[in-house]
Formats: sequence, structure tokens, C-alpha cells
Amino acid sequence: MDHGGHMDGMAAAPPMMHRRHMMMHMTFFWGKDTEILFDGWPGAGHLGMYLLALAVIFFLAVAVEWFSHCTLLKERRPAAGLLQTLMYAVRIGLAYLVMLAIMSFNGGVFVAAVGGHAAGFFFFGSRAFSKQAADSGKGSDLPPMSC
Repeated sequence: MDHGGHMDGMAAAPPMMHRRHMMMHMTFFWGKDTEILFDGWPGAGHLGMYLLALAVIFFLAVAVEWFSHCTLLKERRPAAGLLQTLMYAVRIGLAYLVMLAIMSFNGGVFVAAVGGHAAGFFFFGSRAFSKQAADSGKGSDLPPMSC
């Protein structure tokens, strides 16, 4: 084998594409240069995209709380049970997305997720905006989240 890239008169395979490898943090850090949920998102050095990512995480957490406290179903029929199961699957899927975003160990993502859950609970789960009497006995369509 010579050092010119040829092996016994045959051309060597083309060089492999080199991917950039971002070091994954295993402790909380602060900064906009992170990856959240998807490869390359929000992108290094883009403050606007980082803020958009934080807003997405915030509203995902609000949506989890809304699904946890909403009462859309009026009747107890098999079709309502199927809709209830679908709502449960969506809520769990959104909750897992928030959890995976937090696993980026970015402090801003953590604050956005906790803030979203707190705001969602305030608007949909607390007594501040309750339209029903506290003793009406009707809760959410879905069972409570458990950790």
C-alpha cells in the first residue's frame, strides 16, 4: 500500500463524510448553544432560534397541563372511551417530549418547561379560573400524571 490513497493499484474508497459531534452535557449549563429534541435545532449561535425553542417547550408544557385538566367528554360511551384513550396518548407524548427537551441539561429549557407547567396549572388546574364549584365532583377526563 502506498501513501497516495491507492491500495495495490486500486483506488481507495472516497473519504467518509465527517459529522460534527457536539459534546453532550451531563450537568446543567446556561447558554444558547445547545441541541434540543432534534439534531441541529435550534442551531449554534442563533439567539432567535433558541428563544423560539424555549417558547415551543413552554407551550408544550402548557398543553400537557391543559390535557391533564380538560373536560371535553360529556358522555360515557365506548366512542368516548376511545377519544379518552387518544387524549391520554397525546398527553403522554407531549409530556415525554418535554422530558426529552429537559434532558438537554440546558438551564433555559428547564426554566421554560417548569414555567410552562406552572402557567398551565395556574390557568387550567388551580382554583383561580375554575368555572365549577369545588365540590361538584367532576374532575378531568384523564387520570392525574404520576412521576
